[in-house]
Amino acid sequence: MHAKESSPPDGGYGWVVVVSAFMVMGLTAAVLKTFGLFFVEIQEHFDELASTISWITSVTIATFHLGAPVASSLCVKYSHRAVLVTGGLLAFSGMNTSTVSNWCYLYWCFSGLGISFSWTPAISIVSHYFSKRRALANAIASAGECAFAFTFGPLFQWLIGQYGWKGALLIIGGIQLNICVCGVLMRPLTSNCCLEAKRPEFVLYAMFGILAAMSFFVPPLFLVPLSYSLGIDESWTASLLSILAMVDFAGRLLCGWYANLHVTKTIHLLTMTITLISTSLMLLPLANNYLSLAIFTGFYGFFFGTTVAVHITVLADVVGMSDFDSALGLFMLIRSTGGFLGPPLAGLIVDMAGDYKAGFYMAGATLVLAAVFLVILDQFQQRSERGSQTNTKPDKSTLPYPSLHFLKLQNRRYQEHDVVV
Repeated sequence: MHAKESSPPDGGYGWVVVVSAFMVMGLTAAVLKTFGLFFVEIQEHFDELASTISWITSVTIATFHLGAPVASSLCVKYSHRAVLVTGGLLAFSGMNTSTVSNWCYLYWCFSGLGISFSWTPAISIVSHYFSKRRALANAIASAGECAFAFTFGPLFQWLIGQYGWKGALLIIGGIQLNICVCGVLMRPLTSNCCLEAKRPEFVLYAMFGILAAMSFFVPPLFLVPLSYSLGIDESWTASLLSILAMVDFAGRLLCGWYANLHVTKTIHLLTMTITLISTSLMLLPLANNYLSLAIFTGFYGFFFGTTVAVHITVLADVVGMSDFDSALGLFMLIRSTGGFLGPPLAGLIVDMAGDYKAGFYMAGATLVLAAVFLVILDQFQQRSERGSQTNTKPDKSTLPYPSLHFLKLQNRRYQEHDVVV
């Protein structure tokens, strides 16, 4: 059974959807991205090892990914709007329950599920509203994560100082209720999606997703503790997250604009950005003061932004839009393995090495493996394209030269003329 879809508007009300998705990205992913500011506070409160506290981010990320297939199915059955409003309410509930010590671990489930029910329909509906400008629209929508993280860094630092980490989470939960407002603005489009058996390309891309998820959430988690270990002041440390968000924002918009020109295949662009981000992560631990750490953080943030700008577009290219909703949920489910294992594995390596720098080396090495799967995927796609071109070649009976075909027609006409005479 194939999906029947109308042509995407590629503009118009689609830009309202992009702005709403921009807000949702900021109120979900940006909050998760700046959780490193709470890391030391929570670690001191519970008096636990870094590997133990790392499970906070790990479980939240895993719940986020595990809830994606459910969110995708509900989007198909009901609407993106209904799922988004539900996601906003779940995110608010998660932040509130986290302030009760006995229920602290409920936060990781509620908040992760809230992010899943918000992020998944927001990014999905943008891809449905755009076709030719899909890469640019996705880049603008995802840039909300950076724009909000730029302000959330100093804001959360101030909230923690004024109200403590529990009071700060309560206020953040109230801010996240605005997800419901964004959900109301998501006007549904008519489309029926049915996931067919996935091609090997999807399996290869899912392997890339697992490895990428293992490393993507590690640097923001350990950047703040690494800065503290270098003796950098708290106010300057908070500015690192703002720098990270600013260059990330620029990377997403520039990469989205470039991808929209269709000069380079999106998978080639993604392979290059993954290679560059892994290189920057390997170099970041060389920093020994605020200036060098800010420079390396800037390189990492920019290349991370370029990666995020195109990876959803590549998924759409791999599976096609008829299967995109279901494939997105399945992709997020498979990718949850990496998100679940990455932070605690990095925390374990940090505890064993006794240095936060080890976590960055682990993240960089994992992305090198992720790039290998993208190269294999590209080769597989090229082979498939060559095979399809071979199957569409003309029959042997077809004359290769138009001039010979013309002579054959002329000869036939002369023969018919002789018969008439």
